[in-house]
Formats: sequence, structure tokens, C-alpha cells
Amino acid sequence: MKIDAPVSAAMHHIGESAARLERLGYDGVKLPELNHDPFMPLAIAAQQTSNIELVTSVAVAFSRSPMTMAQQAHDLNSFSNGRFVLGLGSQVKAHIERRFSMPWHKAAAQMREYINALGAIFDCWYDGTRLDFQGEYYQHTLMPATFTPDNTDAGRPKILLSATGPLMTKVAAEIADGMMMHPFSSEKYMREVTLPAIEAGLATSGRKLEGFELDYAPIIATGINEEQLALAINSARERIAFYGSTEAYKPVLDIHGWGDLQMELHMLNRHRRTTEAAALITDEILHTIAIVGEPGDVVTQMHKRLGGVISRTGFGVVNMDDQDLATHLAALRA
Repeated sequence: MKIDAPVSAAMHHIGESAARLERLGYDGVKLPELNHDPFMPLAIAAQQTSNIELVTSVAVAFSRSPMTMAQQAHDLNSFSNGRFVLGLGSQVKAHIERRFSMPWHKAAAQMREYINALGAIFDCWYDGTRLDFQGEYYQHTLMPATFTPDNTDAGRPKILLSATGPLMTKVAAEIADGMMMHPFSSEKYMREVTLPAIEAGLATSGRKLEGFELDYAPIIATGINEEQLALAINSARERIAFYGSTEAYKPVLDIHGWGDLQMELHMLNRHRRTTEAAALITDEILHTIAIVGEPGDVVTQMHKRLGGVISRTGFGVVNMDDQDLATHLAALRA
């Protein structure tokens, strides 16, 4: 199992942070696309490291054209000697249309075409195939030699697709190299909904789960003392309440009989009553969706929930001594 650590996009510090995480034994560093573009900070991290993988978790696909995304992914993968992993996500309609001013179509169908377009571009760059991709949403039919990258020794970057619902999960299993499960999930949802959808998609593409990278970094609430653990639990409740307010994630609540909670959370979050929303996350909901406890207990629970299925995850403990953290990483990997 590969273990990743989250990193900040602060470009003055990410190189030093990534180098430390590499020394501790992490397999990858993950950087989300929030208030900064993830590609430039990861390039700095690449320069300061030699083995650790560099993962966007996730880069927003529909805010960029496939060609723009392909260029950024290729450059970072080449610069890092093949250590870049392109984690892609769709975001939601409001952000794509109102924040990025880009078109939103049928999300799963658009993502399928987007990844196929990336594949056609990479076929052109790495295999010399003539670029002639003509889809419903994207068309790429021009690639003069002047604009074709020549630094292709590292090969094409791996693509992991972030998915929650069955349609996007099917897309990931059919055409991506792996899938990033959303942290707002549960063991029951993973085993009864996500895994069957992945296996169906893999069967369609003639592949097996063993060759498919399944990434799941659950919500974790842990700490090195009672005060830190209490703060982590409060943060986990807030995070669950935030995700639970989104209609796209309602199926996770539905499978446990908590579907009616989604509208209530949505109303409270819409009016920025986040404290009240977090208070609705009962201990049962908290322990079902998040993994809670002392660091050693968390490692044990992760083995129980994820063992034999998940090939990539995330783990970290604030303010933990480096030697203790390395010990927990080794235990989790074992």
C-alpha cells in the first residue's frame, strides 16, 4: 500500500516539506487545487526530491482544456522523471460555470471524453500517432512538430480519476489508470456500491482490480494527546457536515438511512451556520465515515477497513515526532 501525505501549496516551503516527507518514508505528496494552482508548487517539490511521487488531489479537469491539462501534466512528469500522478476531478456545475466560466455538460460523459482526449494527445506525443480527436465536447486535430514536446523519455503520466457516484466510477474503471475515492465515504458504501461499480467497469475494459490503483484517503481524526484528538474530532464533524450538505454525496448518507440529513445540512451551510451543521453529526455518523482514535488505533482500523482492497491511502498526525510517525507509517504499510 502506498501512503501519501498532504502538503501545503506555499511555494516557499513545499520543497523543504516534500524532502522531509520523503525521508520519513512517504510514497507520495498530495496537493489539492483550492486557492492555488497545484502544478507549480509540485514542480518545486520535484526539484527538492528524488523518489517521492507528486500527486494532484485533485486538479479540476473542466476548468482547463484537455490540451492545456496535457501540457501541464507532461511537463511536470518529464521534469520529475516520471514521478507525477495526474489526479483529476470534475468539481461541480456551479464552480465550473460561475467561478471558471467554462462549459458544463453531462459530467460523466464529459469526463469520459476528456480522458480519451488526453489519451489521444499522449498517443500523438509519445507514439507519433496523428492527432485526430473529434468528440462531442472536445476536438483536437492540429499538432505541428513545433508544438510537440520532445522530452518524452519519462513516458505518459498516470491518470487517476476522482469519483463518488456509480457513473463517474464506471468511467474511472473503464479508461483511467486508477480511481481516487472521495474521503466522504464509508466501508459499507465502498464495499456495496463503489467496488461492484469498479469491477463492472474493469470487466468492460478487460482489466482486473489488481492492476488498478484504488486510492482512498479517509477522513481521519487523531492526535498525540486528548486536546489534539478533541480538536481533530471537531474538525472531522465540520468536514463531514460540509460534504454531507452536497447533493452529489447524498448516496453515502442514503445507504445508512441518513439521507434526510442532507437537506438540513444544505440549509445550514447555505446560511453559514456551520457550527449547527457540525452538531448534527452524531457519534455514529462520525465513526462510520471517519476513522477516529489514537494514532495506533487509527492504523489498526485502516487495516480492517481498507486491507486487501485499497492500494493507496493517506496518513498524518499533527506535531508527532518524526521517528514515531515513521514507525506508524511502517505499521500501516505492513
